[in-house]
Amino acid sequence: QVLLVESGGGLVQAGDSLRLSCAASGRSANNYMLAWFRQAPGKEREFVATTGWSAGSTYYGDSVKGRFTWSRDPARNWAYLQMNNLKPTDTAVYYCAARSDEHYTPDVGAYQYWGQGTQVTVSA
Repeated sequence: QVLLVESGGGLVQAGDSLRLSCAASGRSANNYMLAWFRQAPGKEREFVATTGWSAGSTYYGDSVKGRFTWSRDPARNWAYLQMNNLKPTDTAVYYCAARSDEHYTPDVGAYQYWGQGTQVTVSA
């Protein structure tokens, strides 16, 4: 089992920045790849960012490219999402997710574990 706990969400103004954290724990946590998704009101869950097998490989959803940055601390099984120049359209619940497949996938169904989410609200 992998337990995922997100933190760092909050209420900010457009143009502000936030850094989300995802803490992964459990006996198998180091065998999973972490990713970020988000879900805005009335919309489907959307891929945000993750990492792949090759060193330094990161992947982003089109709507966040150039503004959000993925990082991680493998030794601690933590993942981070630096969000800059936030927009009202970024308002969503942000979820950390874990997959056993080392290769990149943006598919919700590929992820076995999910955190409870952290709310990010961006006011205009």
